[in-house]
Amino acid sequence: MLNQEQNALLTQTGPGTPMGELFRRYWLPALLAEEVAEADGAPVRLQLLHERMVVFRDTQGRLGAIEEFCAHRGVSLWFGRNEENGIRCPYHGWKYDVHGACLEVPSEPAESGFCDSIKLKAYPVVERGGIAWIYMGPPQLQPPLPEYEFATVPRVQSYTSKRLQECNWLQALEGGIDSSHVSWLHSSSLKSDPLFQGSKGNEYNLSDRKPVFEVSNGDAGLFIGVRRNAEEGSYYWRITPWLMPCFSMVPPRADHPLHGHFWIPIDDENCWAWSFDYHPTRALKDSEVEAMKAGKGVHSLNIPGTYRPVQNKDNDYLIDRARQKAGQLFSGVEGIAIQDASLQESMGAIQDRTREHLVSTDNGIIMARRLLMKAARALADKGVPPPGTLPQQQRVRSAALVLATDTPYLEAAREALRAEPGKPHATV
Repeated sequence: MLNQEQNALLTQTGPGTPMGELFRRYWLPALLAEEVAEADGAPVRLQLLHERMVVFRDTQGRLGAIEEFCAHRGVSLWFGRNEENGIRCPYHGWKYDVHGACLEVPSEPAESGFCDSIKLKAYPVVERGGIAWIYMGPPQLQPPLPEYEFATVPRVQSYTSKRLQECNWLQALEGGIDSSHVSWLHSSSLKSDPLFQGSKGNEYNLSDRKPVFEVSNGDAGLFIGVRRNAEEGSYYWRITPWLMPCFSMVPPRADHPLHGHFWIPIDDENCWAWSFDYHPTRALKDSEVEAMKAGKGVHSLNIPGTYRPVQNKDNDYLIDRARQKAGQLFSGVEGIAIQDASLQESMGAIQDRTREHLVSTDNGIIMARRLLMKAARALADKGVPPPGTLPQQQRVRSAALVLATDTPYLEAAREALRAEPGKPHATV
C-alpha cells in the first residue's frame, strides 16, 4: 500500500515532476515509423508526458518533433504544410525546421533578423526497428540509441504495434509484470490463442494457480522469477525482466516469438501501450504476423484509422457474459491485450493505491515501485542519472525453464537472460 504522496510521485509525469523528468532521460517510443514514412508528408500529432508536439519528416528525410503551436498566435502546426525542409503555418506562413528554428516570417524583412529570435521547443527523433524514438531530456545528457533486441534484429524477425490505453501508465505497467494473473485472466486464451497455444508451459500455468515469486535486482531494474510446480522434483520458471522505467518482456512459450511492452505516458490518465513480438533466430511466419494484425497474442485490433481498440470502455470491451458463464472465456472478454486493458482501466484513470491490500505475489510490483521512487528522488534531489539508459543494460531477454527444485533460478538462467544475436531463446 502506498500513501497519497507516493502514489502521486509515481503517477504524475508532467514537466518538472520527478517521474516526468525520469522518463525524459530515456529514448521513448513515439510513433510507428510507418506513421511518418513520407518525406514532406503530413505532420503527425504526438502527445507524451503532457507535452503536445507535431512530428514530421522533411525533404531530406530528417525526422523532428517540435511543439505543436506556432509562436505567432498559437495555431496548431498539425494544419501546416510540410515543404522544402520545413513546416509552414497555414495562417500567416511562418516556417520552422525539424530543430524548431524559425526559417521564415514572410511579413517581416529578412534583414531584420526577427527569425533568429524565434525558436520552438524541439526534440531529436531517430528511427530504429520500425519505431520513431524520441528523447525529451537535456541535450547534453542524451544517452546512446536504444538497443533492445526486438529493435535490432532484422525487420523480418519483428512486429510492433501500439494502442491507446485509457488509464495511468503505472497500473498498465504493473499488469505487465504480474505473472500470477495469467493462470486466471488468460486461462482460456492459453488454450486458444495461436501465438500461445501448444506450449508445455501452459499446462503448468493452468495446473498450479499458486505461483511463488522470487524477485532479484538487475543492473537496470528487476528479474521477476515466478515458479510453478512441474514434474516431480522440478519447477516451471517464468522470468520477466523489467527495465526502468517502463519496459517489460513476457516469458516465451514453445517456439512462439518473444514479446513484451513499453507503457508510455500521454498524460496522467492515458498512456500508449506498445507491444512487440520478435524471434531471435528466424523470420516471423506469415501466419504469425497475420495473427498479430488480427489482435492475437499481446496485440489488439484497433478502430481503422486510429490506435484505439475496437473493444473499449464505451462498449464494455464487447464482454460476452454467456461465454463467461459457460466457462468458455474466463473473463468474458476476448483477447489477451484487451483482457488486461479492461481490468486495468476499470481501476479508474489513476488507481488509488492507498486502498489496496498486497500479497506475496505482488512482490515484483512492490520492488518496482521502490526502485522507481528511489531513482526519481535521486535524480530530482542529487542529479543522479537513472539506470537503464545504456545499451549493455538493454540487451536482456525473458526466459522460461524447467529446473530442479534445488536449483537457484537466476544462476541457472543467467545466460538465457542475456540477448545475443542468433542465440535461441530459452522456452518451454
